[in-house]
Amino acid sequence: MVKTCVKAQVIKQRVIAGDVFEMIVAAPEIAAIARPGQFVHLRLANVLDPLLRRPFSIADCNVDQGTLTIIYRVVGRGTVLMTKLQAGESIDCMGPLGNGFDLTAQRPLLIGGGMGLAPLVMLAKAFCSRPATVLMGGRNEQELFWPEIYAGVCKNIHITSDDGSIGRRGFTVDLLPELLKKEKFDSIYACGPHAMLKGVAETAAHYGVPCQVSLEEYMACGVGACLSCTCAGTSGKRHKVCTDGPVFRAGEVVW
Repeated sequence: MVKTCVKAQVIKQRVIAGDVFEMIVAAPEIAAIARPGQFVHLRLANVLDPLLRRPFSIADCNVDQGTLTIIYRVVGRGTVLMTKLQAGESIDCMGPLGNGFDLTAQRPLLIGGGMGLAPLVMLAKAFCSRPATVLMGGRNEQELFWPEIYAGVCKNIHITSDDGSIGRRGFTVDLLPELLKKEKFDSIYACGPHAMLKGVAETAAHYGVPCQVSLEEYMACGVGACLSCTCAGTSGKRHKVCTDGPVFRAGEVVW
């Protein structure tokens, strides 16, 4: 796996909604080879607390401009400090890491829950010549700011919310069977909470549709050395999410 470690310069940072930020950094070496589904491991420069890097999905990349887009939620000290970064400052960036999505689908269905929609943005753009259908879910309207981000890429967007404040009331897995009965998708791509992925995987198997899932796990090293991000596989072995994944065939993972 080709990867590099660079001091990525912050180009732009903005609040998208509530505690969610979008940060664009210059990292041409990484942008040139990044694939949908891969991630970067970030560490604040000249800071010892937090000490370890943190993984972030690559939401988008611009090869011509040499930039990466990271969409992240503030969840702890590290992300709080990230929000303080200004244009011109730098962040230690290692990547691209992990295995990305298989892009051979002709009629793709993308399913994302909450921040699991971040890595699917780049994937949706990769399918621009065969536009993807997107099924997105979240707790409420405030959390579902994603339609605006996807609007320029996908025309067919379905929305669910836990409280019914936007789209269909319920969960993505509630609406999924209806979509699979209406259209013939040849692949499902999903990222989000474990419970959602389990439901998507089971529904996809029931309807005989191939499914790829991107797992979200805590990880320290990001390169397969620390074994902190392993998950159980159906083959009996444990998979390293950072190097064997984060994208897996749904049937490879024990739910």
